[in-house]
Amino acid sequence: MAVNSRLSGMKDLPIGERRARIARSTSVEPERLEVLDPEQGLTLEQADHMIENAIGVFGVPLGVATNFTVNGRDYLIPMATEEPSVIAAASNAARIARVNGGFTTSTTEPLMRAQIQILDVADPHTARLRLFEARDELMALADKQDPQLSRIGGGVRDVDVHLVDAPAATYVVLHLIVDVRDAMGANAVNTMAEAVAGRAGEIAQGRALLRILSNKADLRLCRARAVFDADALGGPEVVDDIVHAAALAEADPYRAATHNKGIMNGVVAVVLATGNDTRAVEAGSHSHAVDRNGRYTALSHFEKDSDGNLTGVLELPMAVGLVGGATKVHPVARAAVALLGVDTARELGEVITAVGLAQNLAAVRALAAEGIQRGHMSLHARNVAVTAGATPEELPVVVARLITDRAVRGDHAEKILAELRDKA
Repeated sequence: MAVNSRLSGMKDLPIGERRARIARSTSVEPERLEVLDPEQGLTLEQADHMIENAIGVFGVPLGVATNFTVNGRDYLIPMATEEPSVIAAASNAARIARVNGGFTTSTTEPLMRAQIQILDVADPHTARLRLFEARDELMALADKQDPQLSRIGGGVRDVDVHLVDAPAATYVVLHLIVDVRDAMGANAVNTMAEAVAGRAGEIAQGRALLRILSNKADLRLCRARAVFDADALGGPEVVDDIVHAAALAEADPYRAATHNKGIMNGVVAVVLATGNDTRAVEAGSHSHAVDRNGRYTALSHFEKDSDGNLTGVLELPMAVGLVGGATKVHPVARAAVALLGVDTARELGEVITAVGLAQNLAAVRALAAEGIQRGHMSLHARNVAVTAGATPEELPVVVARLITDRAVRGDHAEKILAELRDKA
């Protein structure tokens, strides 16, 4: 069944009707979404198997971003986040991108690195060549650790050897380059590194110390691009201002940090919803933001095309998987993957990168146009009103007053509630 992600008016529906509408728009049975109820989701027993010293389950709101078209296919995007405006902003940016066909993506092979640090090497430059000469032996030894990975088309693809000059010594660092297929890959590459470390130390005539994957997944990249219609953005002046705002992020690391955080608002929400490792993806992304001159810069780039529309591009390391880990254990993560409808880790990474670009565009547009607080504070006002004790009937009135009064604060919400109740 083809998904139609253009679901207008979702925010105005009760949660039950939203779920029913999503089920009708996808091939996911309504029963699969029952685990999204807190009482039906991750159990204490399951949590106890997932981590040590478990004492409970911490809930995060899970919503669905609409309007996404990626490579000609529509997706409904599950996003787990506590921050207001993230899902609405991504959906709105995807709607604008939809005018010109949505997002186009591409991906490299799913290659991860394992590093083996070798100490006490008398002749590091010569040891480097000895390790290269033993390439076939080391690759075969590593592949023996996971024959199933080789059977499905993955396995070790190459070795590399770096010499790293540190204050304490010059370290010889062997890299295993491994195709991990649809896994995130940490367990596979770590096991290989453990198995190869002793032999690598012998060849280098030193002592192996660290043997672990690198989260700088610079060989496992996802790229997304889109054309955002100038009129839908607010006109030519807004396009020019977005280009200027993005250019500051490329030139200034202080702006780049917040600019990239906006990208990660969308990326991490999908990574978390699908049970993947948010810390690994964030570490890889921020390391990728350091350019060849050692300067931290923007992960994305925006420019104006010959038609006057805005084009945006984003490239991210994307170490996510559909095999193993919480993706297979957590019932909500399984439901989120089913809802998303992706079949491979590559497809999942491409969708996540498209969401990151959408989130980024929405944030930069808000900054360049009406300011970030207008949309954010309108959603924040709902949280403030609920915290102050507003009932569902009182909520719209309190939120409207908070925004009109430009005082989105708890004390002001309490004052508005008192006035409403005095009149009742």
